[in-house]
Amino acid sequence: MPRWNPIVPPTDRSPMPFADELIGVPTARALTAAIQAAAPSAELTALHAASDALAPLSLRERSDLLRDALLTDLPGDYDTFAGTIRAAVQGTLPFSGWLIWPVTSAIAAKAIDAGTDAAFDDGMRMLAALTSRLTSEFAVRPLLTHDLTRAMPIVLGWTGSTDPAVRRLASEGTRPFLPWAIRVPGILADPTLTLPVLHALYRDEDEVVRRSVANHLNDLSRQQPDLVVATTAGWLAAPDANTGPLVRHALRTLVKKGHPQALAQLGFHPAEVHVVGPVLDAETLVFGGTIGFTVDIRNTGAEPARLAVDYVMHHQKANGSLTGKTFKLTTVTLAAGETVRLARSHSFRAITTRRYHPGVHALEVQVNGVASGLAQFILLPPAGHPV
Repeated sequence: MPRWNPIVPPTDRSPMPFADELIGVPTARALTAAIQAAAPSAELTALHAASDALAPLSLRERSDLLRDALLTDLPGDYDTFAGTIRAAVQGTLPFSGWLIWPVTSAIAAKAIDAGTDAAFDDGMRMLAALTSRLTSEFAVRPLLTHDLTRAMPIVLGWTGSTDPAVRRLASEGTRPFLPWAIRVPGILADPTLTLPVLHALYRDEDEVVRRSVANHLNDLSRQQPDLVVATTAGWLAAPDANTGPLVRHALRTLVKKGHPQALAQLGFHPAEVHVVGPVLDAETLVFGGTIGFTVDIRNTGAEPARLAVDYVMHHQKANGSLTGKTFKLTTVTLAAGETVRLARSHSFRAITTRRYHPGVHALEVQVNGVASGLAQFILLPPAGHPV
């Protein structure tokens, strides 16, 4: 089995992987072969057919197709189904990687359909056992939605596992806004519900687990910024060597939004500064190109100033309005009277996570959460190809 490597969903700075690279025909055939070896008498008609039906589908649709094929081809009760999956796990054929997503999703669906506490609990156990083979973070969401009261004590128990993949599942699987995953209404309705999990894991020895805790808190900050700031303040009151980096990552969105308490926790206090810019290197930009800018910042106060400098790119929407997205520029400490010039370029290349519209765009700099300056430019469509 390959070393555990948790999923990292794409961002605006990383391209969306092609579905064929993750759940393609080889994945479907590997899954079919492993299940056939575990259940030699099963015909697996739906699984065989699934290989030919993947091409037009998105990644999630491919996972759902294979999940449904599993449920169709293995129609028995939960215990029988779970027994087949356990036999595949213990078999000699490969049973890890992206085929695990539809497998774990099928386990969750079967456990819910059984309607018994025993099936529910065993489904949760199986997801924990399989998570190191890819991740069970997506499959656990339907179980959380089905019976959150029963699920959360089990999840909290995962925080004490000797397997870092299981500990990560406790945090990642319960994230309020986990990318690529369905929402869990009960978690959205009560943001405090998952705090015991985070308190149990924020000092975890594994960096991947700690990063999940930070991402989970960052999710929570979308709903309850003050709760997140209070939580990180408690952790910072008795920090270990990893608490500072974890808190910085957890508060990144609040810092970009200029939340005063979040900035203060990271050492960024109100400062007396004079900002000149941003100064753009062009007034127009062709789609696919790059806009550059500079900004001068002078500390006009009598004391050194620690500054978090970000920039906001205001993209034009289809209706002509602007919507801002904040990007980190740098952090810098300026002595009294000191000036720094910062330069950055921003690409408008085609990406899967954003659609660009031609017209007026704007760029703005913010220092310790305070906006300063707004420079406009025109984004032009590629010649003969409207965006």
